[in-house]
Amino acid sequence: QVQLVESGGGLVQAGGSLRLSCAASGLTFSNYAVAWFRQAPGKEREFLAAISWSGGSTSYADSVKGRFTISRDNAKNTASLEMNSLKPEDTAVYYCAASRQVRVPTTPGRYGIWGQGTQVTVSS
Repeated sequence: QVQLVESGGGLVQAGGSLRLSCAASGLTFSNYAVAWFRQAPGKEREFLAAISWSGGSTSYADSVKGRFTISRDNAKNTASLEMNSLKPEDTAVYYCAASRQVRVPTTPGRYGIWGQGTQVTVSS
């Protein structure tokens, strides 16, 4: 069965850092683009970052560009999101997703495989 499992969330102080991980199973990981999204209560799911099949191309939302870094290790079937200079507004449930699209999409509807999410809370 195809699964994505996020981990690494938690409570951090503003200005701190966290690294989220996404472990994939049941799929040929290198054939999928991977993205990170987040969703806070009462808000729409928000695109954060995406990375292409081989890791050669990345895309970031303006809100996190320069603070977050997406990466992947196809040999380990994992993707990561390194988050620095965290702000209280970053508080949300963070999700990883996978897509077979050649071009890296930034909309949730183009991703067919989703993890269950991991909570990130940034205190002020």
